[in-house]
Amino acid sequence: MEKLKVGSSTKPNLAAGAIAGIVRRDKKLEIQAIGAGAVNQSIKAIAVARGYVATGGLDIICRPAFIDIDTGDKETTAIRIIVEAI
Repeated sequence: MEKLKVGSSTKPNLAAGAIAGIVRRDKKLEIQAIGAGAVNQSIKAIAVARGYVATGGLDIICRPAFIDIDTGDKETTAIRIIVEAI
């Protein structure tokens, strides 16, 4: 499953295009976001991507969860959002 990392400075429309493309091709992807700003941008991107894939007859759902990520010098908690086409 492809992973997409979203940060607080990520433009939601650009991330939405990536999400839509991956969902159309693979039907599933994982988004990783660290921090409130990144989670906010991720949710906005998913909402926009839902509109993008609707024109092709798809809808998407998402399942959030906490994960621990090793950033090299320390371990931090992130949000993992599994996005799937239905």
